[in-house]
Amino acid sequence: MRILDDIKLDYQDVLLRPKRSTLMSRKDVLLERSFTFYHSPKTWTGLPIMTANMATCGTFEMARILSEYKMITTFHKYYTVKDYEKFFKTFKNPDYICYTLGIREQDMKQLKQMKAKKLLEKFSFICLDVPNGYLQRFLEVIKEVRKMCPQHIIIAGNVVTNEITEEIILAGADIVKIGIGPGSACTTRRMTGVGYPQLSAVIECADAAHGIANEQGVGRIIADGGQQHPSDIAKAFCGGADFNLFGSMWSGFEQSGGETVIKDGKKYKEYFGSSSNKAMEEFYGKKDAHRASEGRYTLIPHKGDIHVFIQDLLGSLRSTATYIGARQLKEFPKRATFIKVNRQLTSYLEKYDKGE
Repeated sequence: MRILDDIKLDYQDVLLRPKRSTLMSRKDVLLERSFTFYHSPKTWTGLPIMTANMATCGTFEMARILSEYKMITTFHKYYTVKDYEKFFKTFKNPDYICYTLGIREQDMKQLKQMKAKKLLEKFSFICLDVPNGYLQRFLEVIKEVRKMCPQHIIIAGNVVTNEITEEIILAGADIVKIGIGPGSACTTRRMTGVGYPQLSAVIECADAAHGIANEQGVGRIIADGGQQHPSDIAKAFCGGADFNLFGSMWSGFEQSGGETVIKDGKKYKEYFGSSSNKAMEEFYGKKDAHRASEGRYTLIPHKGDIHVFIQDLLGSLRSTATYIGARQLKEFPKRATFIKVNRQLTSYLEKYDKGE
């Protein structure tokens, strides 16, 4: 048994210190980025913001919308080969969609079917998604998928520590997904006691990933989960995240997945984690006897049209840039100074925002 004494931080534990800026307007801020990668020969350009691979936001409909903004939709795992065949009859933009699979035999079987039918070539990204990226089996599957798909940008996770981040990249991943338990629909920390404060995980894993480089590119990370507000997305970028992925903020809109529910005369949308009882029973037919639910099901008040949110999200990032003096998203880590805040004050402000 060991106890680590140094304090680790979540997004709510810090604020960004404002700095002198020469920017004349928010519209002068460049949010698009271009990336090269350690393994994949591809170069990607766009807004490095992604949906979580959840049934409530990682959907075909979201892809049609977000691709217009050069953002990435990470599809949930429950689409079939036939679903993809139908989708690609009308969708032709591979740079802003990501195919997701796990490490079960049926996941690998479908991946091979997708490859045989030349559907994989319609994606730039492949995401290997498991709740526990510390399994030896996970590293073996990464190597197998890299061998099958040498051109693709491979995402793998989730983990929260620097050593395994490096190991996953060396095994064949281009981008490591960082986060265990921070998401609003995830109950892993409550059920297992396992986790890591998200901002510290992002900072430490970004440092590790960016230290792995060759003549082609460097390792990359995704900050996955825990972003409750647009400010948290900015903080993740300031902490060194190359990409930001989240679910709850993409859910609840007219265009989001999940059933629309009318309750007490008010309109709601379903939102649930991929490890929730709802997801296991709906998409796998049952919850295995050896498993516990590590996700929750809830109803989100209907948020209306998603385009309004996207405009506010991008506007908030531009505003952060003007406060810290960054002319482009790439400069966020260099321009950021984090200030630790009184957590009691943070808790008070959160309750105030909720009207409590």
